[in-house]
Amino acid sequence: MGKLKAPFFRDAATHYTERLSHWRRLVLTDVRDADAALPATQRNALEGRRILEALTSEDIPFVLDEHGRHFTSPQLAALLREADTDRRGRACFIVGGAWGLDEAVLRKARLCISLSHMTLPHELARVVLLEQLYRAECILHNVPYHH
Repeated sequence: MGKLKAPFFRDAATHYTERLSHWRRLVLTDVRDADAALPATQRNALEGRRILEALTSEDIPFVLDEHGRHFTSPQLAALLREADTDRRGRACFIVGGAWGLDEAVLRKARLCISLSHMTLPHELARVVLLEQLYRAECILHNVPYHH
């Protein structure tokens, strides 16, 4: 949800995006935040609709949610390998905004994944996700980044 506003988050995201691009074609889609003046439930619903509208028929949605399943880095690598062999689409990771994700988005997900038992701001969650995807690619390509 939303663009990365803080320069250090943008720099970190760019760093891992560039590293990932050696192995995987990435498409980063920023979905516009809803008006902050809206009540949280309306804001969440509007952002959820925007996320669902941004999905394509090729997308295999994996949603990041604090209540999702926890993975080790090797397990995430295996999940990516499995998604790559799925002829019906491509892995699509969805990071929600400040109010989380609407139920409609959670229902659409193939799987809910948690990066931490703690709640992370969406900008940090994006950076952590990109780093973990890079780590997973290193595991899949036998690069000694993950040890």
